[in-house]
Amino acid sequence: MALYEITGTGLSTIDPTTFTQLGILERQNIQKAIRAHIQAITPNAKTMVLAEEFGDWVGANRRIDLLCLDDQANLVVVELKRDDSANMELQALRYAAMVSTMRFDQAVEAHRKYLLEIGSEDDPAQSIRDFLDKEEDEVVAFSDKVRIVLASAEFSPELTTAVLWLNKQGLDLRCVQMRPHDVGGRVLLDIQQVIPLPQVEQYQVAVREKSMEQDAARKQNRDMTRYDLTIGDVIQSNLPKRRLIYGVVAEAIRQGVPISDIESCADWRGKLFISADGILGEAEFSSSFGSKKTRYFTSDDELFQLGGRTYAFTNQWGARTLIAVENLLARLPQPKGISYAPASETSAEVSYLNYTLRRRANGAIEVEKAGVQIDPVMPVLRQLANELKVQQTNGSGNPLNTRQLGVALMEALEAS
Repeated sequence: MALYEITGTGLSTIDPTTFTQLGILERQNIQKAIRAHIQAITPNAKTMVLAEEFGDWVGANRRIDLLCLDDQANLVVVELKRDDSANMELQALRYAAMVSTMRFDQAVEAHRKYLLEIGSEDDPAQSIRDFLDKEEDEVVAFSDKVRIVLASAEFSPELTTAVLWLNKQGLDLRCVQMRPHDVGGRVLLDIQQVIPLPQVEQYQVAVREKSMEQDAARKQNRDMTRYDLTIGDVIQSNLPKRRLIYGVVAEAIRQGVPISDIESCADWRGKLFISADGILGEAEFSSSFGSKKTRYFTSDDELFQLGGRTYAFTNQWGARTLIAVENLLARLPQPKGISYAPASETSAEVSYLNYTLRRRANGAIEVEKAGVQIDPVMPVLRQLANELKVQQTNGSGNPLNTRQLGVALMEALEAS
């Protein structure tokens, strides 16, 4: 939209200019002005600035222009561009991912540095608590959601198309246009939120939430139960059904059950294995079958070697998986000590960097890294114990087992 000046009974156009033509710099001028008046680009969400030029992460030399917090405890990544907005949405997404695991203590430290830079003597922890209306003894936990605000003079069609699509997937990205005008030597900024348009923002949010609810309802119709498989003294925890049956098949093969007998336990599935001559590793085996390997367990520790051949077990399982598991258990020569049950409830959980350590009600220890479950867990537990200076032996000098070391690590993290 153009700006006009009323001159008597007529209108005179005030043409927009550019920050470059006005000699206004991105960091020294625009960023500092927005920093002091953050509500100018976040009018519909009460927002505070946590940090400027934030980049406290390992292995990255990029910095967030302004890292903010809204009153719903969502972190907000603000990226500013003077004239050219190319690729700023991709950059902001990377930053949002990097800060998504930020804890309260990390935010306090980032805000402390920011307050020192602007010459403020405010207490950083209290400033954040006051903003969120939290008492001193209340736990402050940030939302899993990270909002993104992109502010620039212009947005390309490629960027706006990407932002609209990302918002449809459930993210929260806003494009705020800042157009400068030179009016008699005074620089006026026309600031408008262009995505989502303020008039339809609530409608778009409602549509997105309804879509997410429908997706969730569809997923609820699928049986997503996970299982704990016990074989002797070993418990394999929180297994999806295809991992459950793989574990039972591995034990059947260890006990000498023939491949043909295993396949007869799920005769409705046809062939459960593919095989190749020789004792092969993953690379050699996979090269023999091309695209077929994606439907089988084919990593080095998942393949079976029998009678000079290498076998891979299918990972395609559905509604009748548990029937096949029961049939397999009935074929085992030594079934004692082998059982499965729906996964135990989590009794404790703690996070460290991008790791999550979890203790199940049955005592089993699980470790996830960036949402992916790690197996076996002991090497990772030892690595974390070294980093955190956690004792790895008991009073007699004997090494802690998986459960003992997992509990020791979780207690150390909870106390830190």
